[in-house]
Amino acid sequence: MTRALASAAILAAMGSSALAGDLKGEWARDDGKAKVRFVGCGGDAICGSISWLRDKNDPGKVGQQAFFDMKPSGDNAWAGRAFNPEDGKTYSGKMTMSGDHLVTAGCVLGGLICKSLNWTRAR
Repeated sequence: MTRALASAAILAAMGSSALAGDLKGEWARDDGKAKVRFVGCGGDAICGSISWLRDKNDPGKVGQQAFFDMKPSGDNAWAGRAFNPEDGKTYSGKMTMSGDHLVTAGCVLGGLICKSLNWTRAR
């Protein structure tokens, strides 16, 4: 019993970053339009930049940051800001990961309205 309580206290002290899986690396949008590379960007935050676009007519967007300050917000979940290069707007962002599948969402009105995209870890 004492050992279980000590383990629970250690996990609680570690914070939510202990609950998030490894998001780092390259992810491909399921519609084949883009890839994003996620890297650490200070503390437990993750940021993502566009690493590839199918549309060769818009090369200026490659390298553009699309996910900012995404911090762990639960088990394999992150929250921060998401930039949509298609409309030039920044939204509150949410991400959830399950194995090699990722769902990102840009939201307005405090998360009441969200548009989500599906991603698969690039090999």
